[in-house]
Amino acid sequence: MFSVKKRINFYDCDPAGIFFFARIYELCHAAYEEMIESFNLKEDYWTNENFIVPILKSEASYHKPIKYGETVSVEISVNNLRTSSFELNYEVKNVKNELCTKVKTVHIFIDKKTWMKKEIIEEVKNGLQRNLLTNSIS
Repeated sequence: MFSVKKRINFYDCDPAGIFFFARIYELCHAAYEEMIESFNLKEDYWTNENFIVPILKSEASYHKPIKYGETVSVEISVNNLRTSSFELNYEVKNVKNELCTKVKTVHIFIDKKTWMKKEIIEEVKNGLQRNLLTNSIS
């Protein structure tokens, strides 16, 4: 599992000071970027000539409100690591370790030249495996 802490800014919130529901994807994507950075890849994951990694599916469920000024932890685990795709599960928790939001995203590796799915590059696969839930390889 990979974990980062983030402080909730007022601009992330609605006028009542509650984290705006759609911003959860920005929060989770920022944590995803930090996780990828921790892999210390030789090739730039985001802007390279060989592949892209779009999201095929996403969903979120909201359990407790997140408020302005709070520091939350975003915990990422990898689930269903496949040849060309992987699923990330995010749990956003408050300082009391209470679950506030769950997010799931499914990503696929695409060859930039053919626009066909391709195998996940070894460096990325190794990084994902470090954050893999037990028995989640398929």
